Amino acid sequence: MKSINIFLPDTMRTYVEQQVAEGGYSSVSEYFRELVRQDQKQVAQERLETMLLEGLNSGNATEMTIQDWEDISQIIRVKIHKSQDLL
Repeated sequence: MKSINIFLPDTMRTYVEQQVAEGGYSSVSEYFRELVRQDQKQVAQERLETMLLEGLNSGNATEMTIQDWEDISQIIRVKIHKSQDLL
């Protein structure tokens, strides 16, 4: 694990120290790791919502046909073959 040094104004440092003391965090590092985890979850949630909205706005759903499944299977087989060639 690598470390990152950050510089905070005194008011922010005091706030962080209070959060650690009152929030049940064992260290400032744990507090910042939790903030990063929360941010990662929020970004993932926003991306999911965007993808869901894109899906809803993409038009009417159509039933998958046998040909659709065959086309998808062929695309996957080609990708697998290409990835095996790289090994």
